[in-house]
Formats: sequence, C-alpha cells, structure tokens
Amino acid sequence: MSLTSDPPIDKETVQDPVTDYRGLTVVPVRHPWRWVAVAATAVLLAQFLHGLVTNPGWEWDVFARFFTAATILKAVWVTLQLTFYGTALGFALGIVLAFMRLSASPFLKAVAHAYIWAFRSIPLIVQLLFWFNLAYLYKELQFGIPFGPGFFTFDTMNLVGAMSAAVLGLALHQAAYAAEIVRGGVLAVDSGQLEAAAALGIPRLRQLRRIVLPQAMRSILPNAANEIISLFKGTSIVSVMAIGELFYQVQVVYGRNGRVVPLLMVATVWYILLTTVLSVLQYYVERHYAKGAVR
Repeated sequence: MSLTSDPPIDKETVQDPVTDYRGLTVVPVRHPWRWVAVAATAVLLAQFLHGLVTNPGWEWDVFARFFTAATILKAVWVTLQLTFYGTALGFALGIVLAFMRLSASPFLKAVAHAYIWAFRSIPLIVQLLFWFNLAYLYKELQFGIPFGPGFFTFDTMNLVGAMSAAVLGLALHQAAYAAEIVRGGVLAVDSGQLEAAAALGIPRLRQLRRIVLPQAMRSILPNAANEIISLFKGTSIVSVMAIGELFYQVQVVYGRNGRVVPLLMVATVWYILLTTVLSVLQYYVERHYAKGAVR
C-alpha cells in the first residue's frame, strides 16, 4: 500500500539509462576552420622556406664564408663580454637598489626610486654617448676627502675608453630594471615566513639567504632571463661608439664588399644561436629552483 499520493510506477515502462546510451554513436567535435588555418599556415611556411633555399639574393655561399670568419668570431666574443659584464654589474647594483627601496629609511627609498626613475626614462643610446663623452665634463677624477683635498687623481680620457664606457652605460641602465625585478621577487615571498623565522631567532642575513632568496628566485628568474636576452641583443646599440661587437663588425664588412643581406643573416643567425643557448640555460636554472614547488 502506497503511503504517498503519487501514482504507482510501472516497472515495465522504466528504461535503464545504461541500455539507452549503448546504442548511441559518439561523434567527436569537428573543427573545419582549424584545419583550414593549419593548411594555410603550412603553405605560407613552405613558401618561405622555399624562398630561403631558391632565392639567389640570400647568397648562402657568402653567408657560409663569413659565418665563421675570424673577424666575426672576435666580434661575437666582444658581444658576449659586453653581455656578461653588463649583466653581472647591473644585477649586483640592482640588488642593492632593490633592498634600498625595501628598507625602512625614507632617504634610501627616495634615492633608489630616483635612480630607477632616471635611468628608465633616459634612452640607452643617450646614456652610452654621455659616458663616452665623460671626459668633456670631467677632465680628471680625484679621490680623497669629500669637498676637501684629493689624494689620488685619474685622467678621465685614459680611464674611460670606448669599451669601459659601454660596459658602464649598459650596467647602469640594466641596474634600474634589475632592481624592480628583484624587488618584485622579494615581495612575492609570504611575509609570514619571515615572521616565523624571526620568532625562531634566525639571523636576518640567514633569513635572506636561506628563506627569501630561494623562493624569490622562482619569480625573479623568468624576468631576469628576459632582461639578459634583451641586453644581449641590445649590445648592438654600442655600434654608435665604434666598438667591434657583432653588429658593428657586420656593418664594416658589408660596407666594404656590398653584400648586405648575407652579412645581416650572419648576425641574425649568431643572435638566434646564442639566444637559444641562454634560453636553454634559463630552463635548467628555473627547474633547479622549482624543486619542491612543482610536483
């Protein structure tokens, strides 16, 4: 006897949901326009590669002759030196500026903020030319008592040459961007961990070295790698100072023989190869610092 007012259920009319779906045919979703886009892209890519191989204007024989020429290899080495020194000095100064901005001192915050504002506002080429012409403003540099007598004097003309001016300009320019990258990475670390470390009596320097920086590196590395790659390609701008880096040397060579396109391809392929090496190094360094965070 039913205790409800619902009509009785006829079991013969109830259909098993499993048996209902057994007879259905599952058809995958079709994407016709996706295949059209794939085909169009493949055709354009094939045309581009065909043009690279068959177009005589590329002059691949000239490219092969100069790709490993002694002057080009020497220019590549100069480019790598500029990148290394600019990165090392720039990030060293950038770390100092980042912690100045994070300090509790209003004066240090203001100085670091003013530095970052100024060097991010002035174009790099202007900075390079300014340091290259430093001897016009200061004939000599003295080291001694501030606003008093000097003990050591250096001739600016001999002290700051083209190469040192380029390294100085690249490093000071890079420091402004590195400071913000490091500051962002430090701020990404949960402040509660520092509070817990301070409660355990861990010294401040050890907190920074063992707790803050290993975690901050996960946020710092991607942006830092982008800046290093940008600096590596940006070294071409020092060609205005007649420094024999890769792009300047390529310009010198094609200025003599008139083979502009193949020489530009020499520079392009070297930039691509070295950028690829930097990207591979970035991958392994990021994987190292991701231990324990990525399962």
